Amino acid sequence: MPSPRLTVVVTRRLPEPVETRMKELFDVRLRDPDVKMTRDELLAAMQSCDVLVPTITDQIDAGLIGQAGDRLKLIANYGAGVDHIDVATARSRGILVSNTPGVVTEDTADMVMALIMAVTRRIPEGIASMASGKWEGWTPMAFLGSRLAGKRLGILGMGRIGQAVARRARAFGCQVHYHNRRRVRPEIETELEATWWESLDQMLARMDIVSINCPHTPSTFHLLNARRLKLMKPTAVVVNASRGEVIDENALTRALRAGEIAGAGLDVYERGNEINPRLREEPNVVLLPHMGSATIEGRIEMGEKVLINIKTFADGHRPPDQVVPGMM
Repeated sequence: MPSPRLTVVVTRRLPEPVETRMKELFDVRLRDPDVKMTRDELLAAMQSCDVLVPTITDQIDAGLIGQAGDRLKLIANYGAGVDHIDVATARSRGILVSNTPGVVTEDTADMVMALIMAVTRRIPEGIASMASGKWEGWTPMAFLGSRLAGKRLGILGMGRIGQAVARRARAFGCQVHYHNRRRVRPEIETELEATWWESLDQMLARMDIVSINCPHTPSTFHLLNARRLKLMKPTAVVVNASRGEVIDENALTRALRAGEIAGAGLDVYERGNEINPRLREEPNVVLLPHMGSATIEGRIEMGEKVLINIKTFADGHRPPDQVVPGMM
């Protein structure tokens, strides 16, 4: 007789091809309606399934993992970031954690460049002027921004996404600089014509644009704090499509209001979907609703990676995208 199918719980709606394939392979419980699970719902799911498929909005902390049922053996995260999952506690309970790395690299890098263009060329202000019906025609001094060619771009975090941003920035004529925990290989530096800075402080003081592309870890929390924002040039802008916790938002707001930096473009926020109201008031800030990886292609590819991780586990093998504490 065939072995019983794994029971899989998905916490949010996924693209139709992904959900359909899950139904074909597993005993899956899909989410309907598409709203965030409550903590009690997450706990009930974790006590009754073999595999949980959460997203970044689900906080899978030590308390939940400690109360999980003995059946739960895999948390197959739908997304690359796993800072919302207590991986160490899961590991201590014999629960594997997997993610979907590499899928959203190009999409997120595209969005970084879109934010850079939006802030430096004042695109939202132009759109608002047209939408209001108040535009009275071209004038030499209206909506003046700054060109990208020749600007110094400082990339904070030179992983997959940071390198993809660098390639795009080079095409726009930017000079690429970066700060990373470890210097990248010489051939990558040569390809990207990138300059490495061991000191983040020294890099920040010299950049025209700063792009945050590092994960959120205890060591990167508020990495861009009030002291470091004061190091930046008053003409510089900062963009973040990585993790909101890397920037101290209160310090960022103060710096913007004081004219210590020229602008900011944000796709992620320190408190999730609770946007600092003072950021909404700043005319030189572009805010997006976490759209960095929001492409049809990317979402389907993420789902395909989740499917591969679960199917590999079901076949008695280690998921190819298993996450262990030392990786973070």
